[in-house]
Amino acid sequence: MSKFLFLDCDSTLSAIEGVDELAVLRGPKVQDEVEALTNAAMNGEVPITEIFARRLDLIQPTKAMCAEVGKMYIEQMAADCTKTLSALRADGWTPIIISGGFTQVIEPLAKLLEIETIHAVPLLFDTDGNCAGFDQNAPTARNGGKPDIAREILKEHPNAYSIMVGDGVSDMECAGVTNKVIGYGEFVSRPAVVEKADLFVTSFAELQKEL
Repeated sequence: MSKFLFLDCDSTLSAIEGVDELAVLRGPKVQDEVEALTNAAMNGEVPITEIFARRLDLIQPTKAMCAEVGKMYIEQMAADCTKTLSALRADGWTPIIISGGFTQVIEPLAKLLEIETIHAVPLLFDTDGNCAGFDQNAPTARNGGKPDIAREILKEHPNAYSIMVGDGVSDMECAGVTNKVIGYGEFVSRPAVVEKADLFVTSFAELQKEL
């Protein structure tokens, strides 16, 4: 039987929220605005679709900025993450990242963790490496995108066992699609996630024991 471990990235695989770190590079004013929007979405106070384009318009990330934040993901990676994923992979689990973050920023961490499949939001750049928008068809740029992705994967593996792990309410949307949704609280504990999750863990070591 196939086993899929769907993983959020920001505040789960790594301590940072990539979009917030990109905002930091643009200065305090942009940082404050973007962080407020991110927290509102992650806490379920506003739909992701309402804030996604707005944050990008504020930040206007360049390729160089994305590379810088990509290094931060690795520098602040979750404790025991590599060890746990190696053990779970040996036990037959296939880890897949499903994230509302930006694909190009997440890729270095995914490569390090040997995660081959990333479902995130691709950024678009012009020939000078400046932001030219994002793929507006990316499912995770909207609410309901994560369960839609999980549903499509599982359609090809109808007998698979699957779990979604993440820190935000968008991860909890996978309830009823995956066999379990597990809240992750090593870096942030959101009351709405604690309430909705089938299980809540605070480390990858704890996740490994539960699986």
